[in-house]
Parts: sequence; C-alpha cells; structure tokens
Amino acid sequence: MNILFYFLSALLVAGGIAGFYYFAEWPGLVRAALVVLGVVAAGGVLLLSEPGKAFVAFVRAAIVEVRKVVWPNRKETTQATLVVFAFVVALAIFMWLVDKTLEWVLYGLLLGWK
Repeated sequence: MNILFYFLSALLVAGGIAGFYYFAEWPGLVRAALVVLGVVAAGGVLLLSEPGKAFVAFVRAAIVEVRKVVWPNRKETTQATLVVFAFVVALAIFMWLVDKTLEWVLYGLLLGWK
C-alpha cells in the first residue's frame, strides 16, 4: 500500500515539473507555484502512508518534549553569554601569547632572525 502512496507522490511532483515546462508562456512565478504545489501535494500524500504517520507521531512527541524544556530567563542567558565572551577573550590572549613565545623561540633563539 505504501508503494501506491510513493507512486502517487512521484506523479504529483512530476506533474508539477511537467506543468512548469508545458505552460512556458505563463509568468515564471505562476510556473514556480505549480512546482511548489506539486511538491506540497506530494508531501501531503506521503503523510498518509505508514512512514508518514510515524513521522507525524514523532513530530508530536518531539513537540511534547520541547514543551518540557525549562528555558533560561533573560538574566541567565545574559550571564552565560558574558561567560562565553570572557572565555573567548581569555583563550585569544592565551593563543596570542603561545604564538609570540613560539615565534621568539624559533626565530629569535634557534634561527637567529630578528
């Protein structure tokens, strides 16, 4: 039975693409709408298949789980952002110091370049 849904979906997409080329004298936006309509209709048909129903159930379960998430408030978000920025600045300074130290050791001491 799923094969029938897959075949019908493929026909809808192919029909949208065929309409795009068949109605070449129509404005491009309308022709593009034919393709989009074919893809949307194919998606709707695919949602009626068993894998489509399983996908819908998965999305519903995911929405339930997202509603359980405790999102941080504005103060917590600001504090976390400031911690990240401070860490980035500290790491940048550390990497600059390592780079300059290696440059001094390699070019200044080992190679004698100035």
